[in-house]
Amino acid sequence: MLDFIYYPVSWILWFWHRVFGFAFGADNGLTWALAVVFLVFTLRLVLYKPFVKQVRTTKQMQELQPQIKELQKKYKNDRQKMATEMQKLQKENGFNPLMGCLPILAQVPVFLGLFHVLRSFNRTGHGFGQLGLTPEQNANTANYVFSATDVQSFLSARIFGAPISAFITTPVSELQAFADYGGVPSRLSIALVAIPLMVIAGLATHFNARASVARQTPEAAANPQAAMMNKLALWVFPLGVLVGGPFLPIAILLYWVSNNIWTYGQQHLVFGRMAKEEEAKKQAKLEQRAQHAPKPGAKPVNVKKKPTPAPESAGSDEDSAAASTNGTAKPAKQAAGQRRAGSQKRSGSRGRANQKRRR
Repeated sequence: MLDFIYYPVSWILWFWHRVFGFAFGADNGLTWALAVVFLVFTLRLVLYKPFVKQVRTTKQMQELQPQIKELQKKYKNDRQKMATEMQKLQKENGFNPLMGCLPILAQVPVFLGLFHVLRSFNRTGHGFGQLGLTPEQNANTANYVFSATDVQSFLSARIFGAPISAFITTPVSELQAFADYGGVPSRLSIALVAIPLMVIAGLATHFNARASVARQTPEAAANPQAAMMNKLALWVFPLGVLVGGPFLPIAILLYWVSNNIWTYGQQHLVFGRMAKEEEAKKQAKLEQRAQHAPKPGAKPVNVKKKPTPAPESAGSDEDSAAASTNGTAKPAKQAAGQRRAGSQKRSGSRGRANQKRRR
């Protein structure tokens, strides 16, 4: 049903097995381990650009968090309007929340495909996805793109005495598949290899999550949903590796460790580049301000200052000048007398003196 996943995973694993087989031998456990590790690196290299987009989307979502909170508060009683405004905000800022989930979603089918392909090298069990074959039938049956010879090579591969397709809780009946190809491994030998890988995978998962949480803004970390996801990433997921590790093949644990190693290095590379980009933008803004700043000793010009309006007296003088040209202007003395009469009263003594003269 999922052959469109199983076959591509098989082809990539087959390719790297052939590459490292020339150096270490086809049946060497290191060859198969490196093939699994470089399967992870191939996938993560393909997903590099989506990962960068995911990081930028996450950072952009943190920057938009105040506006998102305002919309949620404003339209808390109208979900349809809130959804419309959120879509509008995302469109204006070129923000696509699906890009934040794409790299993780793309890794899930690969993880499941690798788990199934590795389990299919030993189909002697009777559980889910197992065919219940005898050890002879299993060793002579091809596994997707791997021939029967490749299956026998995989059964012979050991890492410190443990088959890389074995897990701590492997049933004894399934361990019999390795009898003719290096002997039946002990559960202790499997545990001695699997447990350190489980611890390393759990610690790597925790420290990757811690590095990611440390780069969050205080506003984003204060979001209840983000806080819950941070706790899951910091504690639940690493604990899940330790709890589920006994049920996972050694090759899957190698996948988990190498995936976290790649993630740790890629995060530092991408975040370092983004920090340099932000620093370059700040420098460009400072240089732009410096270009528009006044020269030393020059008086700064306030471009926002409004021009002072013309005084009213100037306007009245122009009106009086225009009136004089039309012949309607009053004599200066008469105008001055009217201004004086309107502004102040005559003294009583001057009035009596004038009356005496008339007599």
